[in-house]
Amino acid sequence: MQIVVSKLSQKHQTTVPKAVRNELNLNAGDVIVFEIENDVVKLRKAKPVDIEFGSALVPTLIEWESQNDEEAYNNL
Repeated sequence: MQIVVSKLSQKHQTTVPKAVRNELNLNAGDVIVFEIENDVVKLRKAKPVDIEFGSALVPTLIEWESQNDEEAYNNL
């Protein structure tokens, strides 16, 4: 097992380390998926079905796009 680390910026962004990009064959513009179960998070390259599912959800999430929601959930 190989362990690599990456630091979060003030905007909670990070760079995917080269070893991870190579292992998952990630390129600029690719979509990634975070699978969360208890205290374990797995990262993988998105499959077309993941993207289609996410796209289908977008219209149902519009009700949470207000400035009040941004402020309420900003610290999560």
